[in-house]
Amino acid sequence: MQLHYIANESVPSSSGRTLPVLDPSDGQAFDELQRGNAADIDAAVRAARDCFETVWQKQSAAERGRLLYKLSQKIAEHTDELALLEQRDCGKPVKQARADALALVRYFEFYAGASDKLHGETIPYQDGYSVFTWREPHGVTGHIIPWNYPMQIFGRSVGGALAAGNVCVVKPSEDACLSLIRVAQLAAEVGFPPGAINIVTGFGHEVGDALARHPGIDHISFTGSPKVGTLIQQVAAERHCPVTLELGGKSPQIIFADADLGAAIPVLINAIVQNAGQTCSAGSRVLVEREIYELLLERLGQAFEALRVGPAAMDLDVGPLIRQTQQQRVWDFLSDAQHAGIPMVAQGVVVDEAPQTGFYQAPTLLRDVPVTHRLAQEEVFGPVLAAMSFRDEDEAVAQANATQFGLVAGIWTKDGARQFRMARQVKSGQVFVNNYGAGGGVELPFGGVKSSGYGREKGFEALYGFTTLKTVAVRHG
Repeated sequence: MQLHYIANESVPSSSGRTLPVLDPSDGQAFDELQRGNAADIDAAVRAARDCFETVWQKQSAAERGRLLYKLSQKIAEHTDELALLEQRDCGKPVKQARADALALVRYFEFYAGASDKLHGETIPYQDGYSVFTWREPHGVTGHIIPWNYPMQIFGRSVGGALAAGNVCVVKPSEDACLSLIRVAQLAAEVGFPPGAINIVTGFGHEVGDALARHPGIDHISFTGSPKVGTLIQQVAAERHCPVTLELGGKSPQIIFADADLGAAIPVLINAIVQNAGQTCSAGSRVLVEREIYELLLERLGQAFEALRVGPAAMDLDVGPLIRQTQQQRVWDFLSDAQHAGIPMVAQGVVVDEAPQTGFYQAPTLLRDVPVTHRLAQEEVFGPVLAAMSFRDEDEAVAQANATQFGLVAGIWTKDGARQFRMARQVKSGQVFVNNYGAGGGVELPFGGVKSSGYGREKGFEALYGFTTLKTVAVRHG
């Protein structure tokens, strides 16, 4: 049984209730979590506040950095263990789970080095004054982590917050907690003081709501749906608590006739089937210049038909979806497409070894998707790629920007001038030209525009969001 981790101790919930942990590969329970409540959040916040005021804010930035680096090395020693936890908890194929564990190592390495490099500046002002700024941590930050990439999002969120001098209370998704509880234990082993990292598990409407409402939380980082993000903002606004929101996307891959299709196609496939399509930045729309539309669909279709889906331990191209409700969501989208007469080009194959009780979905390529259809507008969060064609740059930009989202975009063309024109016109927090994702890019600021949220995590930019700026003006005659 998994317990909360508060002030470097494993503690049961005051509710006395638990939740089952399901393996998405077979739908069976294999562990239990604490079903936390507001009292558990209060205990975690009090532990964090005590840590911040008595220990953490008194440590130098260099000392914080050394602890973060020690944690990165400890995680590296436990990569296989953490990957196995993620594999079973989330249904990730072995290679994906291991990649997530290695990314977590890199996040803490990066923020370890950044801790003592967060500088203020001097400002030229009137004669007789010296004016300067410095950055101060918020204090106790709350982190609501989704189930699709728990280790990676923990790294980019909690890593940045700790480096900036904050202490953290973390609410993981009830569908994916195991790896984060273990990381918090490893942090204690390398010397993090009690209360620096606290994990409280449970449902969003109980634990997440209590975290967002708690008056002792000074900043909230949330990754999840626009609907819940709106609720978080409303609750935080009641007490003027700042928030960082990453709320998903409907990201376009824009393919021009001069693109290198040999280089593009493997990237297009990976961008929609990685983690079974359960990725906020999934390239879920492919916009193709008419001149090569049929050719690209033919080649993409061949690639889709070669994809194999199965249990996480088999380490195939695609694993299961996280839960039955997510599987049903994908089925509903595909049913709507069928009723609308949207043609299916190709599907992958769920292998015979996949248990009937698992949550599987074959990757599916659809063509001629109307721009206004929900498949082109809403986040499926499954391995479903919607293809459509365009005539010219203007139509490509219009299609790319025709959703409420603006998280990531990919542009594929050899025309250097077009690369910059498109990058400027597409409304998106990140734009990749002749690549997509840049190999994860721990160093690259990440966040969206429009309904994809606001604020940035990852990279050095995250440290600005996890601090407040103070201006000091000294009059000396």
